[in-house]
Amino acid sequence: MSPAHSHPGSSPGSGPGFRPHRVVVLALDGLLPFELGIPHRIFGRPKDAEGRHLYEVVTCSVRPPGPVETDADFAIMVEHGPETLATADTVVVPASYELGPVFEEGVLTDDLAAALAHLRPGTRLASICTGVYVLAAAGFLDGRPATTHWADADRLQRLFPKIDVDRDALFIDDGDVLTSAGVAAGIDLCLHMVRRDHGTAVANDVARRTVVPPHRDGGQAQYIERPVPDAQQAGTTTARAWALGRLHEPIQLRDMAEQEAMSVRTFTRRFREEAGVSAGQWLTQQRVERARHLLESTGRSVDQIARDAGFGTAQSMRQHLQAALGVTPTAYRRTFRTFRAGSHTSTGSSGTGGELGAVR
Repeated sequence: MSPAHSHPGSSPGSGPGFRPHRVVVLALDGLLPFELGIPHRIFGRPKDAEGRHLYEVVTCSVRPPGPVETDADFAIMVEHGPETLATADTVVVPASYELGPVFEEGVLTDDLAAALAHLRPGTRLASICTGVYVLAAAGFLDGRPATTHWADADRLQRLFPKIDVDRDALFIDDGDVLTSAGVAAGIDLCLHMVRRDHGTAVANDVARRTVVPPHRDGGQAQYIERPVPDAQQAGTTTARAWALGRLHEPIQLRDMAEQEAMSVRTFTRRFREEAGVSAGQWLTQQRVERARHLLESTGRSVDQIARDAGFGTAQSMRQHLQAALGVTPTAYRRTFRTFRAGSHTSTGSSGTGGELGAVR
């Protein structure tokens, strides 16, 4: 079983013949209520200029409509059965603690296999945390990179040796199949899909309304030693805010350290503990995001955007975007604008997603 790269479903754009991109969330027994709610929260927010919802989010079960058990002290009532999967443009599989033979032996249950048989070729597939076991058992991940919660990564690799498991990534975008680590990484993944479908401005608006960081790179480490600064020790948030206000200027590590009145050595250690990446890597990520936003939303020349984003030269920006996204600035702008104009390409390979390749 392997999803194809095109289907007649809706483009995530909002051009002529608009209909919202349908996201179907597969609710399995033992699901985590928090993770079940992530797709509804993130995809339920974006609207176009006319106030129309860009996504329609529905939940289905592998059984006829009825209750689905959670890992908490309550069940949820799911009103859609497995045939709803046939209507999906994107399917999201959240984590479950009761996957049974899927988790233990890497084999689909009869109900789950019958449900997944409803999927149309080309449907974009995504998993949050241990939901990856469902995609893996169905064969969707053979020969592909994937990730899951770090505590389950070794088991996933042993059970499915054909998968290239990355135990460190927050999420991996492999075009029409995307996987993420646990809990908060599911938010990162869904925001990434919104960004991929509709650009940074829409994704940032959703993040702002949800009160979460607008972007964490997929390749950022899952386990961060000190994500919240010790109350007795200074953090690095002031330095990050200072840097974001002047990305167009040259920024040295010592400049950032001075904002926190720290030595470069102490600042370097604290920054990695809190952000999961080095200060230099973080700066590059922010500059790539700034360049993406300017390429999407302005008519400025590539040279001007390179200066505004802090890369200095078009050649430097081209190298960084090529490394991060797999395309040149010109190709990114052309692809994104063509897609936004209403190109009905595959949801798995359209927009910035397919042409930009994997994001890890």
